[in-house]
Amino acid sequence: MIDQFINFVIRPPRADYNPDQFLWEKEFSLGGRKYKREDFEASMLKNERGHTLRCSHYTPSSFPDGAPLPCVIYCHGNSGCRADANEAAVILLSSNITVVTLDFSGSGLSDGDYVSLGWHEKDDLKVVVSYLRSNLKVSRIGLWGRSMGAVTSLLYGAEDPSIAGMVLDSAFSNLFDLMMELVDVYKIRLPKFTIKVAVQYMRHVIQKKAKFDIMRLNCLQVSPKTYIPALFGHAKDDKFVQPHHSDLIYKSYAGDKNIIKFDGDHNSSRPQFYYDSVSIFFYNVLHPPGISPTKSKIEKYYDLGDIKVGAGMDENLLYEIIATLRNVTSDTASSSSVPPSISTAKSAGELLADIAPIASLNDPLINGGEELNGHATPQTEDKQSGENEDCYSCTSSNRESWGRCSSLGSDDEITADFVDAASGNQVTVDVLATPLRDNQHTALDSSKDEGKKKAAQITKKSKREKFEKLEALSQRLRLCFQKRINHRRYSSS
Repeated sequence: MIDQFINFVIRPPRADYNPDQFLWEKEFSLGGRKYKREDFEASMLKNERGHTLRCSHYTPSSFPDGAPLPCVIYCHGNSGCRADANEAAVILLSSNITVVTLDFSGSGLSDGDYVSLGWHEKDDLKVVVSYLRSNLKVSRIGLWGRSMGAVTSLLYGAEDPSIAGMVLDSAFSNLFDLMMELVDVYKIRLPKFTIKVAVQYMRHVIQKKAKFDIMRLNCLQVSPKTYIPALFGHAKDDKFVQPHHSDLIYKSYAGDKNIIKFDGDHNSSRPQFYYDSVSIFFYNVLHPPGISPTKSKIEKYYDLGDIKVGAGMDENLLYEIIATLRNVTSDTASSSSVPPSISTAKSAGELLADIAPIASLNDPLINGGEELNGHATPQTEDKQSGENEDCYSCTSSNRESWGRCSSLGSDDEITADFVDAASGNQVTVDVLATPLRDNQHTALDSSKDEGKKKAAQITKKSKREKFEKLEALSQRLRLCFQKRINHRRYSSS
């Protein structure tokens, strides 16, 4: 029984696999992008004991802009191999983070007869890190370990503070304590004195065969001296390495840290929210270069912040909104509800970039209201010819104040009721963005001053209405990009 327990520690079942069958292909596609797998081994990577390590590196087929990319080294468990990193590759490659996975000495296809649950594996990890440091296509390096691999990452991280971040899944705090717990889990009915004698015998045999001391394999000795940002994870129903092991390491860990608990056991697949957390964590600590979107500097109400244009949204909807926005910023009033045609040869980002200049040239809010004040308009010519001008006063309603902004693409013509200040009669006119209309001129000099005052009031009111329209369109654009609304045609009440 003791011999079986020794083999359980240093010689667990070994993965024997075909890389071309169980790993990602030499060339493969994920999410429409092409990637490749490069294997490196033989004389390139040998640890201090002379064992050759078999490794694989997952990278994009072509590096964006030729810039180096960050890399995460995935460290498998005591019975694992390189194939355990297949999920990690899917999660990280889409973020421009490359993935290296290796068979530790004594595991998978690498040389060696025994595993050491992290003691010698940290030296294997050191060889791989040194190799990546010499690779000009690799920038920052992170570690992702599970079970034995998590202990390996923690032990190595204490020696190399240049590691950017670590994900530690199901690490044990102390090997001796773990062995004592497994005695209870497997219900080995022996007196405590007998168990202690058996452990001392196991310690001697393991030290002779695997060349490490089980009493010295203690993560709690290195965690208070490690300052690398770390994300801990542990399954709530793990009976092999119980969750309190991660709690102890987390409590004593000196660096920035966070811990996530999830349903499952030691070997169960991890939930999606955990993988999402891992992806966000590595994105924050490794700072991979993003896929450069077409960025447009849009002023004030057209500012979309950091939202990426065209990120999974319907561009037909965007074209319709842009058409209406152009119509609003135009200084030519029109009652037609059909949006002007937009060439789809340009991308949505380019069209958005075109809007800002239009608004800056035509928007009376930007130009100080020159047009609405009567400069370079037909009303000015009438004033110069000695004719008196009066203005219509607008009766406020939700429909008129929004104009076409609130009914994008509506088939109904938008009208507004006005009161003729001179005759007192109510007339109905078509409205788009400028509520001012030419009035029938009167010859009464006494009404001239009153007409100017009303014109100033209408100017101020129309500026406010224009402000509301542009603010509403800006909000609708932002919501559309964030996918928080389903577009529909609005009709004002």
